Amino acid sequence: MNRRYFLLGLFLFVLYWVWYLYRPFWMPIFIASLLALATSNLNLLLDRYFKYKLSKAIVLTLILGLLFFAPVVYALNTLTVIMQHFDASIIDKMVNVKNHFHIPDFLGAVKPQIQTFLDSINAQEITKTVVKYMTVVIKNSAGFLKDMVMIVVFYFFANYYGKELVRFLKGILPFDEHSAFYQEISSVMNIVFYSTLVTALFEGALFAIIAAIYGYDALLFGILYGFASLIPIVGGALMWVPLSIYQFSTGDTTGAWVIAIYSIVVISVIADTFIKPVIISEINNLMTENTSRINPLIIFFSILAGLTTFGFWGVIIGPAITTFFVSLVRIYQVVLDEEKYLSR
Repeated sequence: MNRRYFLLGLFLFVLYWVWYLYRPFWMPIFIASLLALATSNLNLLLDRYFKYKLSKAIVLTLILGLLFFAPVVYALNTLTVIMQHFDASIIDKMVNVKNHFHIPDFLGAVKPQIQTFLDSINAQEITKTVVKYMTVVIKNSAGFLKDMVMIVVFYFFANYYGKELVRFLKGILPFDEHSAFYQEISSVMNIVFYSTLVTALFEGALFAIIAAIYGYDALLFGILYGFASLIPIVGGALMWVPLSIYQFSTGDTTGAWVIAIYSIVVISVIADTFIKPVIISEINNLMTENTSRINPLIIFFSILAGLTTFGFWGVIIGPAITTFFVSLVRIYQVVLDEEKYLSR
């Protein structure tokens, strides 16, 4: 038997069992690797201050935990407590708000449709739906937290052995453009990660201010709004619309309007429309050293597709897969151009 084919067959056999053995951990490993890639520039920055890679990996893991995972744990824990003491009468009060809603005359053409929609809103059905989703959240929160712990662990090892892994991958890539390939993917992941983190923190902090003014848990509402702002199209409306309706149901009409107007004007218009693009542009200029940048629209749709396909982690996975594809297309184009040039 040919020794090469024997080794290849043995390798594929062992590879299958390795895949099967670590199957429950592939998604946390993949996400942790992407996060390590997204924070690779921070890793390089810490080289100036830390001599040993162990201390550097610990610091990076602590930073990720404090900025990203600690807020998630706090939000899940607080929401679980709220759900356990949930008062269904709150929904009845919120649904009764529709009785105070007057359809403006200029909407006369669609007035029947709007009225039909308002009449179809049923407190019992909404309560059933809310309880259903609460049950799902409580049921899945333990698994989600377990995945987060695994991601933190693998993120630590990805940073600890990061340089060795990158060196190994560059060595096995079958093209000379591996440095440009790694640089482009790393740059785009840096942009997506930092722009997502900064804008979520910024918009979450703005909403936390108005929540604190009206006596709500500012930290909880800020965290929830920050995550909601990552969802394309609907975004923060998932937070401020229910909160405004609840405020109205308590009899505070002025407060309801203030929350709604503040969320629309200050956060959605000023912050999201004008300030957010500036932040992303500055991060783009700061993080991207090469001239080949991916269009922000592609990043937007990749996040939307990622959330639809992979859920919460799609914010990271969607842009990563898209970046891999675009980078491979560009490298293929470079290889073709070189072959055409050499064939002349």
